[in-house]
Order: sequence, then C-alpha cells, then structure tokens
Amino acid sequence: MTTSPVLTFNDGNTIPQLGYGVWQVEDEVAEKVVGQAFEVGYRHIDTAKIYGNEAGVGRAIAATSVPRGDMFITTKVWNADQGYEETLKAFDASMERLGLETLDLYLIHWLQPKQNKYVDTWKALIELQKQGRVKSIGVCNFTVEALQEIIDATGVVPVLNQVETHPYLNQSELRAFEAKHNILHESWSPLGSGKGLLEDPKLVEIAAKYDGATPAQVVIAWHLALGNIVIPKSVTESRIKENWESLDLKLSDEDIDAINALDNGTRYGADPATADFA
Repeated sequence: MTTSPVLTFNDGNTIPQLGYGVWQVEDEVAEKVVGQAFEVGYRHIDTAKIYGNEAGVGRAIAATSVPRGDMFITTKVWNADQGYEETLKAFDASMERLGLETLDLYLIHWLQPKQNKYVDTWKALIELQKQGRVKSIGVCNFTVEALQEIIDATGVVPVLNQVETHPYLNQSELRAFEAKHNILHESWSPLGSGKGLLEDPKLVEIAAKYDGATPAQVVIAWHLALGNIVIPKSVTESRIKENWESLDLKLSDEDIDAINALDNGTRYGADPATADFA
C-alpha cells in the first residue's frame, strides 16, 4: 500500500503530508467515509468542532483495524469557544466526542481579530500540550502579524498554519514567513471548493501530459511538491482513492512553475484578516 510522505514539526513530532478532510460531511456519513479513507491508506484525518462530525470520526476510529498509533487526528477550537478557560472546556468536549485520550494536533480555527482572544486561546493550547493531552499545537487562518504576535507573547511557535490555499491563491508571502519560523503550511480548500478551478485550461493541459492523471491529482501533487500539507475532501469512494493516488504523480519543475503562475488572489472563503463570525 502507498504511504504518505511524513513531515516533521518544529516540536519534533511528525504528520502525514496527505490527509483527509471532513468539512461539510454529515456525522453519519463521516463514520463511513473516514472508514473508507483508512482502507485506502489515509492515516491523517482533519475534523473540527464546528463541522459537527467529531462523533462520526470517533466511531470510524473505534471501528477500524488501523492502530491508534498509526493515525494522526486533528480537531479545532471554534470561534465561540475562544478564551483560556473556554478553550480547555471545548477541548474536553471534543475529546469526548472523538473518544480519544490524547490528540495529535489541536488548532485555533480562526483568528477572529475583533474578538481578540487568540493569545489567551493559544496559551490554553500550550497548557494542554504541557499536560500531554495534545502532542502538537497550531493555528488556522492566521496572518503574518498574528503569528508574530502569539510567538512574541508566549515564545511558542505553532507547528503549522492551516489556510485556504490552491493554485489561484498560493499564499507565497505567508509561506515565506512560515518557512523562516519553521511553521508548516497546511492547505484547506486545496482543490478550490468546486468553483471551477479544476476546469482551468492550464491544469487540464498539464493533466493530459501525465498518463491518466486528473486535474485534481495535478493540483494535489502541486501542493505536495511545494511542501504543503494537504487535506482534500470527498465523500465519493472513487474520488477518495483518486486523491490518494496523487502520491504517485511527480510534476516537472516546469509544470510546478506554470501552476504557480495561475495565482490571481481569488478567495473562495473568508479573509482571515477581517473574518468575524461565531
């Protein structure tokens, strides 16, 4: 069975570079599709409280023959639960739904600059790591300025930043800052949220060069080549498998450059610098 490359965090722990995301997957469906993902070879599963499917992911974890030590499970503290004490309580609730004793990675889901609780929330994640309840801690949707602020406030550098990233929004400036601080970059909506990216003529053209490859596989292979952690989502068993098989696709430098050149700043999700929702 093909296995994902593994990347090393700044805290010494490791993460499979290709994971399986369950955003917008209903709880009952999550149990089934996470089980399918485990069968295909995925070991890294990315969920969140707000997705409403931690319990379904937990049931899939309990049902599989894959050893817990071979899995990498991520969940996230939601915006309404930010703050020191609130985050500690939210973590307990997430762990109960997942049915886990320890978590591989806990993330702050959004920056929420107007709420301005992210430093206290980060301190709660540091405490959970000190207690040994979480192996690694990181953030989602953080700007360069906010990353610098939590590092300055605590001395603890996030292991990764999970941000909307795809060929139309390749986040080159943010990735350069992260690289300087040994923060890994994780891509959400890596295939452009089904909004037409995969029909881009350049991606279709590149896919045609690689025998049997699809534009989705080309985009996932591009993320992997850049060193991004990538968590494509699908509830279709054939697509779950197709995405996994992207691991076998190695793009030429010329094609990577051509995909980089597609960047036009298009966002399909909210802008972390201004996003404010409960």
